[in-house]
Amino acid sequence: MRLLLWWAGRALSSAVTLLGISVLIFAALRLMPGGFAETILGPFATPAQKAELAARYGLDQSVFAQYGHWLAAVGTGDFGTSMISRQPVAAELWARLPVTGRLTLFAVAAAVLAGVPLGVLTALRARPGGGGAAGRLLSGLGVSVPEFALGSLVVFVVSRYGLQTSGYLLPAAVLSIFAISATARTTRDAVLNVLVEPHVTAAVARGETPWFIVRHHILRNAAGPVLTLTAYLLGGALIVEYLFNLPGIGSYVVQAVGRRDYAVVQAGVLLAATVFIVMNVLIDLLVGLVDPRLGRRA
Repeated sequence: MRLLLWWAGRALSSAVTLLGISVLIFAALRLMPGGFAETILGPFATPAQKAELAARYGLDQSVFAQYGHWLAAVGTGDFGTSMISRQPVAAELWARLPVTGRLTLFAVAAAVLAGVPLGVLTALRARPGGGGAAGRLLSGLGVSVPEFALGSLVVFVVSRYGLQTSGYLLPAAVLSIFAISATARTTRDAVLNVLVEPHVTAAVARGETPWFIVRHHILRNAAGPVLTLTAYLLGGALIVEYLFNLPGIGSYVVQAVGRRDYAVVQAGVLLAATVFIVMNVLIDLLVGLVDPRLGRRA
């Protein structure tokens, strides 16, 4: 019964959140200077030409009517048609999803394979005289530099010396730096909190080996914050793929913003929000499974 109530509460809060996001993105696009007609026809278009174009795409209706029609269509799975390419938005997003997915999966793999061990090692050496300062410095530096700044620097340097920026290697490396640094820092804090737990002290008193304690007690209980971090890597992937001109969802949506292609931007933002919310719900379930302390509270 408690689990059903939890699911009902999360479903209701998720629906309200998505509804609020849909209102915000719809209103924000209409409030941006320069509408679709001005962007497509240019500054010298006549009022008659603008009115004809607005009528063709239903932009001459009230904002409330436009929002109601769009929301009703989304409810049936119809994300509309791009006003630029005249192609279904859902098909365009689906075709670009593998690019964003590959970048995100690469960053998650790098975070698990490199960030988790670095965070555990830094935490175990955090005591006085144990070292770990280098790990803290590197992870702090990696987290402090945002993806757009590091990506822009890499694009400038590589282009300056005539090298190629195409492909997945450089964008995946840029995204992985943040993923590894953030995971290492999060893992370190989580492990330090677990090290003072009574069951870890009891394991030391029983004479268990350090590796056994780390593997069976520390990593399992510290997995929650690490899993939660993976939900934030999607936003970084969208930024990186735009900087490196990869044909993913991020670059598609950013270009649509410049063209005032309302249907694409609305669908892209709503899709990203849905994925983020669903991932957070699944991560909460996984955290309850891997962390027995949180599982008892659910």
